Amino acid sequence: MKAIRVRQFGDPEVMVLEDVPDLTPGAGQVLVRIHAAGVNPVETYIRSGNYPLKPALPYTPGTDGAGVVEAVGAGVTSVLPGTRVYVGHTSGGTTGTYAGQAAIGATGVHPLPDRVSFAQGAALGVPYITAWRALFERAGAKAGETVLVHGASGGVGVAAVQIARAAGLTVIGTAGTDRGRALVLEQGAHHALDHGNAAYRDEVKRLTNGRGPDVIIEMLANVNLNHDLSTVAQRGRIVIVGSRGDVQISPRLIMAQNVIITGLTLWTATDEELRRAYAGVTEGLANGTLTPVIGAELPLADAPKAHKQVLESGAHGKIVLIP
Repeated sequence: MKAIRVRQFGDPEVMVLEDVPDLTPGAGQVLVRIHAAGVNPVETYIRSGNYPLKPALPYTPGTDGAGVVEAVGAGVTSVLPGTRVYVGHTSGGTTGTYAGQAAIGATGVHPLPDRVSFAQGAALGVPYITAWRALFERAGAKAGETVLVHGASGGVGVAAVQIARAAGLTVIGTAGTDRGRALVLEQGAHHALDHGNAAYRDEVKRLTNGRGPDVIIEMLANVNLNHDLSTVAQRGRIVIVGSRGDVQISPRLIMAQNVIITGLTLWTATDEELRRAYAGVTEGLANGTLTPVIGAELPLADAPKAHKQVLESGAHGKIVLIP
């Protein structure tokens, strides 16, 4: 089969398409023929070597994907060969989804409804599980509250908008382009604002009758966090999902607003936290409230290009690789 291999940490070009042997599932694993693999910013950080989690070299990147079960290992009874599935992070491990096949721990394999394409299935794992956990486990979001989703036109942002709207929250999303803001509204946000215009913070206050949002999902904390502290409601919660640098904040704003600032990474989630999140996302797929948006489909050989695009501003849906 074909697979992307990384033999040294560095720039995107260290990812090379190679011929590698076909896989055999081990005990507790499911062998999936990958039809699409999701590309996430965290994979670019890992590939560069600038991330606490460093896999042993050489390795194949990717935790998200979708395809068809080819075989199951010893002890697996939860899924049958021929089943359409999406896959994501699991404590059972994965061989990497930037490839024609992946051997996935059985708890990381989930049913993919016929209405959802393989490309859309590949957009589920990291973005939707991150958004679900940010909203419900870290922020404790409740129906009737208001959430501000920064960067709402990207993979995690779209997921957060859809999940929050389905749960009965009032959703305000931000995006940097007219196209992005149109997408945010299409995905269920009640309001879409331009985060490139500082006046958006005044508009958030106006839309919430001066109170501010109860929850802020923050994708770029190094730029926005200090502003979030003067925007969020009293006793609000700010969940940091992403940051690309340091930030200086005023502790007095935290005190004055009685605000909770928290963060999450998917890699530290417990098995039980993952189980709950996947249950919620899988049900959303089944009942039609969750539908991933694909911004670009690229051939597997274009993984270096995908790693550059996923970090560019003006996100519009999810980038996926097609083996």
